[in-house]
Amino acid sequence: MMKNLIFATNNEHKVAEIRSALGNFFQVISLKEAKINIDIEEPYDTLEENAREKSGVIHRLTQQDCFSEDTGLFVEALNDEPGVKSARYAGEPSDNKANIEKLLLNLASHAKRTARFKTIISLVLHKKEYLFEGICEGTIILEPIGSSGFGYDAVFMPAGSNKSFGEMDMEEKNQYSHRKKAVAKLIAFLQEQGNI
Repeated sequence: MMKNLIFATNNEHKVAEIRSALGNFFQVISLKEAKINIDIEEPYDTLEENAREKSGVIHRLTQQDCFSEDTGLFVEALNDEPGVKSARYAGEPSDNKANIEKLLLNLASHAKRTARFKTIISLVLHKKEYLFEGICEGTIILEPIGSSGFGYDAVFMPAGSNKSFGEMDMEEKNQYSHRKKAVAKLIAFLQEQGNI
């Protein structure tokens, strides 16, 4: 029997990516599908704390097994900016185009453009919490290429590829994706626990 897990996000792009990464292992229920109409604050300075906050809020609200994730882009030359503030790098409300423009402007005088995407998944299962991490190393390219994906995908080229995430379809992105790597650890854990 397929297990249901509530995914503590309102970001439909993330829902699509997680579902693609999970395949048929379990049923992901978005907040919208669960009829939970709230925006959960991300007040902390680390991805781990923000992920824990989101899964904790939904678990307390529903008493059901759930998970959340928080992802950041860490650029070495910018002292790991935008980092935990990636979604709102250019201010409120979140604006992908403005975020990319600010990132490229801040990187304009830097020759070194190495960066990494990092995802933390917080799973609440049987009232216990577990954390899973996925990292994708890469570089920030000079200008956006491609219209797939979301966030900084059009300016991030993963190590080992000559394409930006913005040029990749979901299947191709999953070969490199930080989110896919974190999900793979989540799946392995659930298999070990006998939940799938």
